[in-house]
Amino acid sequence: MRKPNFDLIAIDLDGTLLGPDGLVSPANVKAVRAARRAGVEVVVCTGRALVESTSAIRAIEGHVPAAGRNVAPMVCAGGAMVCDVASGRTLHRWAMRQNLVQRLCAHFAEVKRAPLLLKDRDAAGFDYLVVNSGPIEYPTQWWFQKMGVEVKFVDDPVHDAHPEHTVRVGFAAMTETMQSLAQSVKERFGREAVTQHFAAVAGTSQAPSGVKDEAVHLLEVFDPQVSKWTAVHRLALEQGIPRQRVAAIGDEINDLAMIEGAGLGIAMGNAVPMVKSAARVETASHAADGVALAIDRILNGEW
Repeated sequence: MRKPNFDLIAIDLDGTLLGPDGLVSPANVKAVRAARRAGVEVVVCTGRALVESTSAIRAIEGHVPAAGRNVAPMVCAGGAMVCDVASGRTLHRWAMRQNLVQRLCAHFAEVKRAPLLLKDRDAAGFDYLVVNSGPIEYPTQWWFQKMGVEVKFVDDPVHDAHPEHTVRVGFAAMTETMQSLAQSVKERFGREAVTQHFAAVAGTSQAPSGVKDEAVHLLEVFDPQVSKWTAVHRLALEQGIPRQRVAAIGDEINDLAMIEGAGLGIAMGNAVPMVKSAARVETASHAADGVALAIDRILNGEW
């Protein structure tokens, strides 16, 4: 078999590797295994935390290091962290400035909403800190229960015992609740932070009972330097892989930077327009094994 044109493939989870049922299809599992046999490093790049990605990682044996490697890297928390799935340890992280987190929490308190502070679990020992400045939205309650994450609650962020370990401030709610909040955060904090606002793309079988996916929106705020591409590029540099030999597959706005940065940006058929415009090629949707089709084209030299 000829050597593929790419040494690393970065793959998003929701709306990409995961189908509408929230699972990794047999075709996608087979394709990922084929890529690894061909010597290509496959790295999952997701907005989820490591603990929230366990089932998908296990499905593709992402916890097993590639040949010649002693770590199994994964980009999580939207690019704010690089974790070793084999050990559960954090390899790199881009924590948020504590002053920025405090001011974000104050803003949430003004509008009577409860921010979700994602922590570096390896350092802090738990996953989320919720500041009780508003109600816990139903999508958040459902997600915490489904994922089995460890959550702590405080009435004021000054009581955060691990302020230095926050990698993201987030919020999940129904669309009508989210729109004004997202706009106010963008207006208040501008270029001080990376702010992403998008619809949840998990598949109706994963959404709360009676709730359509498009009715649930996510708001994520990071340190200004954070993106999935920042993390992927660091991994590539550590392995001596030039940008031109990195491929990236994604569908949502939080995938845009890695689609633009990679040597080959691949948009899913279900991708948002901005991702499709930035990508060099397009594959099928997550309902039609788009990841498997893309990997097949890479391995056979078509891409």
